[in-house]
Amino acid sequence: MGTEKGTTYLVSSFFFTIILTIVCQRTVKAQSLPPAKYDGFLYTNHRVDSDTIMIETFFDPVCPDSRDAWPPLKQAIHHYGSRVSLIAHLLPLPYHDYAFSTSRALHIVNLLNPSATFRLLESFFEYQGRFYNAQTSNKSRDAVVDEIIKLAAETVGNSYYSAIESGFNDRKTDLKTRISFKYSASRGVFGTPTFYINGFAVPDSGSAIDYKQWRSFIDPLLLAQSRKGDDLPHSL
Repeated sequence: MGTEKGTTYLVSSFFFTIILTIVCQRTVKAQSLPPAKYDGFLYTNHRVDSDTIMIETFFDPVCPDSRDAWPPLKQAIHHYGSRVSLIAHLLPLPYHDYAFSTSRALHIVNLLNPSATFRLLESFFEYQGRFYNAQTSNKSRDAVVDEIIKLAAETVGNSYYSAIESGFNDRKTDLKTRISFKYSASRGVFGTPTFYINGFAVPDSGSAIDYKQWRSFIDPLLLAQSRKGDDLPHSL
């Protein structure tokens, strides 16, 4: 290829790449409509108002740190009752082999029986070793997904087995799981567990927070609420 022809080819390829990139970006933006419902699973079903302390957590069902973070957070939620509400988001991390499949199972169960969603999350935490990287290296994907379906059915009721199995062939549950991942990315979350309180990131996310730490975060906020006209932290 001559120098002049080569230069012309490179310039043409360059402009084609730019045009293709612009078209792709516009296509993605056109497809990025917000979901019909806010992402996440609501742990408590009590009334939420402007005084409710809102905690958001980002978990991966097969993340050991997410597993360790859940018991103290659950204890804190139960301690505060209706004064605190929790929404759990799923962030299936790409370096945990079956994070997406276990997250998808949670979305399936949430559609079938929302009251069982956190029971299944706890089951995944309890039996995490069955689905964590090295333990699945000699198994096919179908075999591992079948184990996930069986555990989900055992947790929520064996009568749900067929419905859970069918859920893995339903495009909607795949999309819901993808939306959870994209929502986490949109919030700048890249690791689990990550926590937010009233929309603000909790310091030192990425590892478990013990019960005393949760109390140290939440007690001052409730105290501030109890003082009329004083709903701002004093450390701004």
